[in-house]
Amino acid sequence: MLTRRRKSKRDFSCGRKEEKDFRQPVDAMIQPPPGPWDISATTPNFFVDNKQQIRVPYTSSIKPCHNCVGMGRKPCNDCTGAGNQMCWVCNGSGFHIGNDRCNHCNGRGRNNCNSCNGQGSKMCDMCHGKRQLLVYIRLNVNWTNNTEDYVVEQSSGLHVDNISKVSGKELFRDSQYMVYPLMGFPDASIVQASERLIRDHQGRYSQTSRILQQRQTIELIPVTRVTYSWKGNTHIYFVYGNEFQVHTDDYPATCCCSVM
Repeated sequence: MLTRRRKSKRDFSCGRKEEKDFRQPVDAMIQPPPGPWDISATTPNFFVDNKQQIRVPYTSSIKPCHNCVGMGRKPCNDCTGAGNQMCWVCNGSGFHIGNDRCNHCNGRGRNNCNSCNGQGSKMCDMCHGKRQLLVYIRLNVNWTNNTEDYVVEQSSGLHVDNISKVSGKELFRDSQYMVYPLMGFPDASIVQASERLIRDHQGRYSQTSRILQQRQTIELIPVTRVTYSWKGNTHIYFVYGNEFQVHTDDYPATCCCSVM
């Protein structure tokens, strides 16, 4: 028997964002920005992890680009700002062997830098030559699904971790803003687990997150234990869950195992 409790919650963090796009309005200092919980966010599907980034109103301003110090261009790294490089044919001498003038650089010993087209500088890749950046606070909203399972003690010998990874026949489901502990369920351990999980979730998440929806389910997981003989020795394997997963700790052969 497996009882599961899932919860969707919303939490957030803030960070500073810089962009070169000035189509957005500059609205800093017009009025105080709203608090994180006062900003509307699109609610995703319940019980699915999601992320959303929202520009905080009244935090946008313009500042000089820090990457190019507001120049719009940066010195070329390939030619260190010189605009030319040593000729690789004559190694900068301007002549070939035999004192013939180098045709590649016309005897100058240097060629224009191909990376910056001989300008010695390149357009800033941060502001794309705009010289300024739009700066604002960005709200990062995380929608997190927290799940906890409780597995009733069972005598099959299958590890609990295996049972938690499969599904079974659903015996009970309750989904609402805040679920309540089970009452009147035949198995007392399930009732106790339901009360404990709800209490733990409330204490763990209600102070730092906003709970959107909770869901509590009880599933009956089928487990079949098979005992068989192989070359005079007795072995065991398990078939479990609606997915018909197979597990064994002492499979005697070294190839594969399949159940049809």
